[in-house]
Amino acid sequence: MKYVLITGGVVSGLGKGVTASSIGVVLQACGLRVTSIKIDPYLNTDAGTMSPFEHGEVFVLDDGGEVDLDLGNYERFLDVTLTKDNNITTGKIYQSVLDKERKGDYLGKTVQVVPHITDAIKDWIESVALIPVDGKEGPADVCVIELGGTVGDIESMPFIEALRQLSFSVGKDNFCLIHVSLIPVLGVVGEQKTKPTQHSVRELRALGLTPHLLACRSAQPLLDNTKAKLSQFCHVEAANILNIHDVPNIWHVPLLLRNQNAHHSILKQLNLLSIAAPPDLEAWTRRAETFDNLTDSVRIAMVGKYVGLTDSYLSVVKALLHACIAFSLKPSIDWIAASDLEDDTAQSAPEAHAAAWKSLRNAECVLVPGGFGDRGVCGMILAAKYARENNVPYLGICLGMQISVIEYARSVLGLEKANSHEFDEDTPNPVVIFMPEGSRTHMGSTMRLGSRRTLFQTPDCVTSKLYCNPHYVDERHRHRYEVNPDVIGVLEEAELKFVGKDETGKRMEVLELPALGFIFRSYIICKRETGSISYKASKWKLIYNLISIHPHQFYEEEKIDLRSYGIDIRKEVLQASPYCNRTKVRAPSSFMPIM
Repeated sequence: MKYVLITGGVVSGLGKGVTASSIGVVLQACGLRVTSIKIDPYLNTDAGTMSPFEHGEVFVLDDGGEVDLDLGNYERFLDVTLTKDNNITTGKIYQSVLDKERKGDYLGKTVQVVPHITDAIKDWIESVALIPVDGKEGPADVCVIELGGTVGDIESMPFIEALRQLSFSVGKDNFCLIHVSLIPVLGVVGEQKTKPTQHSVRELRALGLTPHLLACRSAQPLLDNTKAKLSQFCHVEAANILNIHDVPNIWHVPLLLRNQNAHHSILKQLNLLSIAAPPDLEAWTRRAETFDNLTDSVRIAMVGKYVGLTDSYLSVVKALLHACIAFSLKPSIDWIAASDLEDDTAQSAPEAHAAAWKSLRNAECVLVPGGFGDRGVCGMILAAKYARENNVPYLGICLGMQISVIEYARSVLGLEKANSHEFDEDTPNPVVIFMPEGSRTHMGSTMRLGSRRTLFQTPDCVTSKLYCNPHYVDERHRHRYEVNPDVIGVLEEAELKFVGKDETGKRMEVLELPALGFIFRSYIICKRETGSISYKASKWKLIYNLISIHPHQFYEEEKIDLRSYGIDIRKEVLQASPYCNRTKVRAPSSFMPIM
């Protein structure tokens, strides 16, 4: 197994995840099979109990793993299906070592960070790297490892030591270290400063690791004299100093690496030049240029709880981006804090209240994503009601779907106190209830998680047609509340149709409001980085039932006209993007739920 390690220095948030994903893309384009591992040095066992304001969204995998959002980048870029073991945390490592100690596996020895913790880290990496993630048999050729945080953090020291030992044990031809660092420019001087990177590399070398390549983040392309200085003081060849400057969209990053021959430097270090082909990134080039040339846009109102940090809804944003590109549009997202729509805000912050409602009324479609807790729920209900009453396309995802049920029960059925048990345990009309199998005492890994099957109840529903009429789809879930089965009959009599259910037929997955052409999805579906299809469900603009198809390209010879499946889409939309992919009639297995 060949290993490519990505570390970061100077500051966090430089884009190590995108860099690691892009390196994987370039290596894949050379004909190599790639897998990925993300190391998060925090003590949490996983990301499941973290606030989205801490680390952004919680990305959910097929096996139910709740992991860092960077694994979403890996899956979207590389078209792989990762497991929860591909995300290593300090909590997982210590828990595994302590479990062994309690069982007596260490034979009475003193259990220490070195060698027991470091050995556990190495064993975990080497075992997970062998797990195939691309649907093929046998291990990948290269494992790309991203170490979270920055070099010098106390919490990452055991991982640094373990990786140092790993680099020695596997040999220099099987290990390549790429250090991502920042090249800042001081506003007064205007000079590209290399000193922070010099200090970061010095710290890394003091810990026993020497970078083979530098990936330098900057606002503008690096100057030649900057590269020369970095090479001289960081002991890295000038040809191995990569510049990842700001670009219009992230699809340019693999192209930047290719244009700087990053693949050649990595392949040379890993002794893979003899078996690798020249990188074929034609599809990536086409997608990047397509996005750059888009001029028309569509305004989308994103009404949520965590809009202060857009990474909280990263997969939703990616899905919107993919769907828009399928229609030659750029997404223009208006981030609306749900609480700003509420009547109380009109009294406490009238300007914010007026601005929120102005954004909502100016939007061409409304999306209410997932979330936990009762903050902002009243505002989401108002947004759902506004969309329904004004015939504005609406997509409710997870909590957004539950909100639509609550709003419909209140406004149409006249159940003024209809609510969810999550928000009101004593409501006389519980239309959303706690799932019986859920735990009320433990929060971590106790929800309905991972890939679950949704059976379509009728081939005539819009959602089924969007999937090209399969009997079922498999999508990822993350929730502990569900629509109350006792009210399904009443709701359906009032024209709210539950067109997707689980295998028992008792758990509601998808509902539609046929009279308006609205779709309410219980869980989000976005995995792939390039290639999505959306549906224009009203006379205005897009309603985003975001269905991901082929990961990197549309195969012309495998296109199917959606009109053959009975979807009534206006002529201009059919001309823009009328196709499904024959090889992906069943929904891709790796869809991302956002709560």
